[in-house]
Formats: sequence, C-alpha cells, structure tokens
Amino acid sequence: MKKVGIFLADGFEEIEGLTSVDAMRRAGYEVTTISIMDKKLITGSHNIRVYADMMFDDVDIDGFDAIVLPGGGVGTENLLKHEGVKNAVKRYNEAGKIIGAICAAPIVLSEAGVLDGLHATCYPGCQERFSDKVIYTGVQVDQEKNIVTGNGMGAALPFALALVMAISGEEDVAKVKEGVAWTA
Repeated sequence: MKKVGIFLADGFEEIEGLTSVDAMRRAGYEVTTISIMDKKLITGSHNIRVYADMMFDDVDIDGFDAIVLPGGGVGTENLLKHEGVKNAVKRYNEAGKIIGAICAAPIVLSEAGVLDGLHATCYPGCQERFSDKVIYTGVQVDQEKNIVTGNGMGAALPFALALVMAISGEEDVAKVKEGVAWTA
C-alpha cells in the first residue's frame, strides 16, 4: 500500500489539503495528515478546523512514498518557518520520491532548491518568490521529474489526480475519477 504524508499548518488552504487526502484515500493509499504546529488541531485559512493524524516529531518522515504541501498564504509562511519540512523536501527530492505542492506552497520547494532548473507553477504572483533558476509556467498543474505543482484551489482535484498518476498510475487515477463522477 502506498503511503502519503500531507503537511498541515495553521492557515493552510482547506480545499487543497483535504482534496488531496480524499483523492489519495480513494486511490487506496494510507494517508497521514501531519501537523507542523505545536498542536494537532489545525485551523485552515477559512477557519475550518482539522485534527491532524500525527505530530511532525512523532512520525517517521522518511516512511512515505510521497509528501504533499497544501498552500494558503499563512499556511505557506508556516511551512517556510519549519526546517523539518524543508529538510524532508530535500531528502525526498534526493531520493526521487514524489513531492507535491500547490498554490503558494511551491515557494517552499523553491527555497529548498528542489525546483532549480525545473518547470513549475504556483498561485499567480507567488512566482516572484521563486529562485531565478525556476521556470515558471503558470499552468493549472505541472509535473517535472518527481515534482507536481498546482496553481491554486481551482486546481485541487486535477493536482490530486496528477499526484495519484505520479505515485501509482492510470489504474488508480481511473478508480478515483469513477468515485467522484469525473467527466472532464
């Protein structure tokens, strides 16, 4: 069974985080939501409260097949402050494991240096915080090598489906699409 860790921080964009959780659980993955705050109760950018499954310090961060960083302005700033998240991103990239980031969260990947020389997308305007070595595309969802990026809440399901494709392929994508009555 594929395992995915999704980092949650106060101010995360709820639709981006929870759509990823939902789609990956529909694909049959073991998904763990991981609080990077000092508590399990996380408050999203629209005041929706979510209990994370685990605290960052209590999880084997290297034990996942993929990690996902939901966006949101405040959520992304909290991710940027967390050295453990940036170190995990670097280790996952070095190992060629799947990394997903959506909305403002690709900034974290840029600051970790894993987007250098790659195509990536993000919420419009956030690319100004990318390293000059990142090739900003502005598309809804972009994937290059082991990294999947999305441009915002409107891309939440296409982003999640791209992650499922990157992790396990078309059969699991078809299963998720059928379960959500995907017609696009």
